[in-house]
Amino acid sequence: MRILSSDVRAAETADAEKIANVHWLTWQHAYAGIIPHRALQDMITRRNAAWWRKAIEGDATLLVLEVHGEPVGYATVGLNRSRSLPQEGEIYEIYLLPQFQGVGFGRTLFNEARRLLASLGCKGTICWSIDALEQASLFFSAMGGKPMAFAEESVGGRMLAKVSFVWD
Repeated sequence: MRILSSDVRAAETADAEKIANVHWLTWQHAYAGIIPHRALQDMITRRNAAWWRKAIEGDATLLVLEVHGEPVGYATVGLNRSRSLPQEGEIYEIYLLPQFQGVGFGRTLFNEARRLLASLGCKGTICWSIDALEQASLFFSAMGGKPMAFAEESVGGRMLAKVSFVWD
């Protein structure tokens, strides 16, 4: 039996290419059939290594989950962008390669993201998800999140329902 070990750390600019690859693979897996194909490909292509280098150096904090030294997931966190909700922190994105899902790594990354927001003094956390992503809804519910607000967003000519999960 092989034991997998993981570590969560702040992303560095040298991680940009590997994060871009994780992003490409996770978004292809999560959004195929939900976001129209052309729009999805455009969204993924825009987030190349150069885009991720700028994101790493930006205002939000980007965390990387490594398994045996290789990035297999990431989370982006910062201040809540939705002024109508009282939670102060937000997990903007959290993604994990499909082959590492369901074994506790997502929980580890999520808990580190929440811990970071709390250490910055943020009271409460919010995370938005496309409602059609049943796996995401199940994950956020299992992590204790409560659905709070709903919105719609047009992506590639298709209206997508979104739901926010909150933690106090």
